[in-house]
Amino acid sequence: MTSFFRLSRLAALTLLCLGAHAATAQSTAPLKSALDPSFAPQGMVKLGGGVQGFNADLGEALAKRLNRKIEIEATEFSGLIPGLNSGKYDFLLAPVTVTPERARTMLFTEGYTETNYTFLSRKGQPLDTLESLKGKMITVNKGSNYDTWARDNAEKYGFKYDVYGTNADAIQAVLSGRADYNLTGNTVAGWAVKQNPALQTGHTIKTGLVWAIPFRLNDKAGRDAVSNALKCLKLDGTLAKLANKWYGTEPDANSIERVPAPGHGVPGTENYDATPATPQCS
Repeated sequence: MTSFFRLSRLAALTLLCLGAHAATAQSTAPLKSALDPSFAPQGMVKLGGGVQGFNADLGEALAKRLNRKIEIEATEFSGLIPGLNSGKYDFLLAPVTVTPERARTMLFTEGYTETNYTFLSRKGQPLDTLESLKGKMITVNKGSNYDTWARDNAEKYGFKYDVYGTNADAIQAVLSGRADYNLTGNTVAGWAVKQNPALQTGHTIKTGLVWAIPFRLNDKAGRDAVSNALKCLKLDGTLAKLANKWYGTEPDANSIERVPAPGHGVPGTENYDATPATPQCS
């Protein structure tokens, strides 16, 4: 996988922006972002170079709203947040779960997708309850929230776990019999089963958490500009169309894909700006 990511970095996808937004009009330099291309359907390698998936399409839609280019680098998830904090990236298009710990150290837009944790297994061997994890081996993507969950709950439920640099490798470990289950996002698990009939989804942990776009703590202007663009994508139906395209679901009228938050960020989390923010959607 190392050579793949090296090539992907060299072939970073550039998204041409066609729309306009006053908050970012003073700058024309490309915005730098990144995602993990092993986390389908959020991000995948595209034949001919670059990336595709829900989050790649989200980046393209944001670029049009912001009237800016967004360059997406493909890299392993474990390198994304360090890259953001070092200034390598302006923000992350990779799906990042908003947790209390992360909300203290990063600025987030509002959520764009609700995320739960689902266990993947070989067909015919689904996980029914968490108690059934005793004595089993599960796989997780390094640095992800699933990695954190496994570390925090291994002793409680009596399982062992292996950490992989890419979620694709973590799933392959299940298919090859080296592990019993892969713990991943519900949308990713659903996509994996759709692509590979040898897999099956099992127990899902309802989290109440969302994916949102993270920025550095000192980049409120950048966060607010992208937050405004995201609100507009909810109001004009773009986000709902992406959910239908990649998840096969039709978000209802009250869903997170259609209803903007009243302020900037995820309500109820640290660093949420509750100041009413009326979307500016020219």
